[in-house]
Amino acid sequence: MAAAAHGGGGGAEYSVLFREETGWYNEIFLSAVVPGDWWRALPHPLQSWLRNGVGAYLIYFLTGFLWCFVIYYWKRHAYIPKDSIPTLEAMKKQIIVASKAMPFYSALPTISEYMIESGWTRCFFHISEVGWPMYLVYVALYLTFVEFGIYWMHRELHDIKPLYKHLHATHHIYNKENTLSPFAGLAFHPLDGILQAIPHVFALFLVPTHFRTHIALLFLEAVWTTNIHDCIHGKIWPVMGAGYHTIHHTTYRHNYGHYTVWMDWLFGTLREPEDIFKKD
Repeated sequence: MAAAAHGGGGGAEYSVLFREETGWYNEIFLSAVVPGDWWRALPHPLQSWLRNGVGAYLIYFLTGFLWCFVIYYWKRHAYIPKDSIPTLEAMKKQIIVASKAMPFYSALPTISEYMIESGWTRCFFHISEVGWPMYLVYVALYLTFVEFGIYWMHRELHDIKPLYKHLHATHHIYNKENTLSPFAGLAFHPLDGILQAIPHVFALFLVPTHFRTHIALLFLEAVWTTNIHDCIHGKIWPVMGAGYHTIHHTTYRHNYGHYTVWMDWLFGTLREPEDIFKKD
């Protein structure tokens, strides 16, 4: 089995482990949240797409509503100035845009799972196949590739005018503190959202990747985008927090990075948060 971690596939017997794993995800999750058992008649990829879709909606709404409750109501004077709280109408529009795109977003993890199950990637199933030291090295390489890929994908969505006009502009109608909210995090044109997440899939062909870690990191995207659109500057270097990302939404030419500021620093597009994003 160790060969599968480095060469991809490892044979049909090894690939069935991934299919059994995703089948288990489908059984546990869908039986708990979907009424009836009609979904069991669906082909396996459609079951996975349904599970990914329902999971994405739940993560989006649970994290969005919870965080909005905390920062706009419960702790509203601690984090956000009163004149910076987005209107209910702005948040409603963001929810509508994200909700329409969610079924398309859910296709990406479904496709990545299918490719893994088919033995086309360098995914491995057990951490013991490579050992913890190499697992950590591979996670670091995976995240570095994703950081690089998302930075340049995001930057080109700005620099290539047709891509910006027809795709990325949908997200950038939210460009001020009083229009940005946690719900803006997934308010993209569907193809835009897929393009910005697709480095997670490309990485699977280049870096040996632990399957469950890949699935967890894909869904972490939904939580992370909630965080960086809340306009609260956490000041945890080198994290690309909301203070940096709010600058991106106001200048359009800085802070394209994802989890960290390193790519912006490396390629000359970093701008530090000003005092306007800090709480006195």
